[in-house]
Amino acid sequence: MNTTLSTELFWLVMTILMTSLFWIPYIVYRMLEQGIPNALWDPYGRIDTNMDWARRMMQAHNNAVENLVVFAPLVILIQITGLHSSITENACMLYFFARLLHFLVFTFAVPILRVVTFLVGFGAQITLIFALLKV
Repeated sequence: MNTTLSTELFWLVMTILMTSLFWIPYIVYRMLEQGIPNALWDPYGRIDTNMDWARRMMQAHNNAVENLVVFAPLVILIQITGLHSSITENACMLYFFARLLHFLVFTFAVPILRVVTFLVGFGAQITLIFALLKV
């Protein structure tokens, strides 16, 4: 059994870790804004925040999760098939930083860059698809 972590898997793990932490700032803010009991006692997730940045951060987190569902299987398939290359390594690293920047520019409502960072991450996914298809 191979116990070494490929570069692609390293960036997948880092992306999973990053995505799994994105919820913390807006939940902490919600606790400060509404009080811990009110923030925790919201069985349907209907209590909204008063701050636009917190709403956008929640949307950015949801978007990151949605895209992780595409990215993760691609990386795993690269690992299974052994189709590693410097291109797939760089695509995985690029995806991580594109998603981090997307989260930040979405949260802080930076026009144009939100779309650009999303497209860079999408391009990294397409690169992995092309590697798998040997295109």
